[in-house]
Amino acid sequence: MRVFSILFRKEFKNYFLTPFGWVVLALVLLMQGFSMSGAMELMKDGPMIDNFLLVSLKTPHFWFYFLFIFPLLTMRLFAEESKTGTLETLLTAPVTTAQVVFSKYLAAFAFYAILWLPILLQLKIFAWVTGSPAPVEMGHILGTYAILLLMGSFFLAIGCLASTLTSSQIVAGIITIAALVILFFLGFVPYYIGEGFKAAPIFQYVSVQDHLVNFAKGLVDTRPIVYYLSMAVFFLFLTHITLDFRRWKS
Repeated sequence: MRVFSILFRKEFKNYFLTPFGWVVLALVLLMQGFSMSGAMELMKDGPMIDNFLLVSLKTPHFWFYFLFIFPLLTMRLFAEESKTGTLETLLTAPVTTAQVVFSKYLAAFAFYAILWLPILLQLKIFAWVTGSPAPVEMGHILGTYAILLLMGSFFLAIGCLASTLTSSQIVAGIITIAALVILFFLGFVPYYIGEGFKAAPIFQYVSVQDHLVNFAKGLVDTRPIVYYLSMAVFFLFLTHITLDFRRWKS
């Protein structure tokens, strides 16, 4: 446990001790601001059916920056060390593969979770600008934060695996974003094919759009929870196997 704690702290501090982490944080804050301002513009047209937070997450800005967060956070985790040769040194050290994988993954997940905390501040800014509280309840906020963390657990695991497959950060990032774009569009397949599509329930089960909307409305379903956590475990398992293979080669 002590070794894991040391590795985790090292990885987590790297996000704040290098310009890279602050650049990612600044970009996410900027795009969150665009999403919030877009929702405020929609409010001018009349009362909203959905809560304010859900409207801001359904803007085009959201999915653009949301999907790009994960390659930015994960592409350097293993690929950078593989390029510099420090990964092989780490794998030959008296640490387990699981400690290496989970320290990097959980550090990325912790930083990712922090990226969404400013939403609470933005809701306060909304109240200050408009003179009235944002039309959103605590259940909506908790549901939104929960689904963002669940999706993040899965998507970061995909990025971890991609980063172990190459020594190029750019290639790792491209693999990650390609996988996430495919997952994003899977939810639209039933709408493209139309009625009578027998596999529609399967695509709806993995639809990230439906999951986000339902949780942001406060409608908590255990199926997405099981789906995201099980897929995160599966991709971390693949990451573990990949690193074990590299350890065996070295």
